[in-house]
Amino acid sequence: MFKRLTLPLLVAAALAAPVQAQSKPPLSQVPQIDDALMVIAVADDIRKRCDGIGARMVRAYITINNLKSQAQSLGYSDQEIDDYVTSKEEKARMKRKALAWLAAQGVDGTDTEQLCRFGQRQIDSNSAIGRLLH
Repeated sequence: MFKRLTLPLLVAAALAAPVQAQSKPPLSQVPQIDDALMVIAVADDIRKRCDGIGARMVRAYITINNLKSQAQSLGYSDQEIDDYVTSKEEKARMKRKALAWLAAQGVDGTDTEQLCRFGQRQIDSNSAIGRLLH
């Protein structure tokens, strides 16, 4: 009896191991998703803080839906995606990431005047951020 139970348990354990090895990384570690979400976050901050700069809401909505579809095609569930975009910890991490990225661009993201000038340059150059703004 013990031998009959042992073999199925060993087979089940062997089959479970590859599944664990193939688990998905958190969405915050998927650059094509996380970096694109940062672009949206920076554009959103600019439109909120800068008089005279607005959002292209339809374009932003389409971009967000495309990101969601991309995450789904990578095997992430709606719940995993929702947890990623609504998590307080992820929002704080994204803010730190965006500020660091802006600093690398020579912009103090806490300085509204600098941020607005940067936003206008993004619009003028039709960058990924600029395409979300007008």
